[in-house]
Amino acid sequence: MFQYVIESDTGRKREVNEDRVAVLKRPGGLLLALVADGMGGHNAGDVASRMTVDELGRRFMEADGARFETTEEKTAWLSGQVLQVNRLVYEHSITHSECKGMGTTLIAALIEEDDCVLCHIGDSRAYVIGPSMAQVTRDHSYVNVLVDNGEITQQQAEDHPKKNWILRSLGTEPDIEREMHHFSLAGTSYFLICTDGLSNKLNERDISSIVRSKASLSQKGKALIALANDLGGEDNISFVLLTALGEEV
Repeated sequence: MFQYVIESDTGRKREVNEDRVAVLKRPGGLLLALVADGMGGHNAGDVASRMTVDELGRRFMEADGARFETTEEKTAWLSGQVLQVNRLVYEHSITHSECKGMGTTLIAALIEEDDCVLCHIGDSRAYVIGPSMAQVTRDHSYVNVLVDNGEITQQQAEDHPKKNWILRSLGTEPDIEREMHHFSLAGTSYFLICTDGLSNKLNERDISSIVRSKASLSQKGKALIALANDLGGEDNISFVLLTALGEEV
């Protein structure tokens, strides 16, 4: 039985929150946790992230339960639905001039007991936090290409001026390459999915320290937002923090 907290803050420099987050639960206990960080002119990023999260959430709640009986079926469902929603967002962008070029990152996680199937596009991130903290996803970014090619180190990537250049986003093309993950949450105390407004400001030590503190889950959520804002708050800050430890929410 998962407890969770959802936070989404505009930050200190932006006028509009273009992030969208949600957690949906089916009667059998299957969860869908979603984080999307929109981008695009004239606040169109807000349209892209809202369309993506709302549409995936609706499809999840209306789907036949038989689509989620095995890991393979969950993976096929999630991958296929993300592809279809990508096409919807893309078609909206080319038929509404004010939304031209809009897109969004996406973390979508199907969670049932200890089992997690996850779809990742862009530079929003998923972390598991147990005795140590580990990043599940890898940013689809320009600097990671440089790292892979041996041109810069991972440490240099963290401070690179083009760190926020992402190479993959939902809705900007008629087709999209989805990165799928399947892993167990057994032995994991916390599961965190977040936009870069959090991960760009707080390092893993900062996040782990707050999440593993004695505070309630909601207090931990507020503390993460507060620290990201204290460190500049240049971007929208959004996340879902889940735990099965039976903590006070």
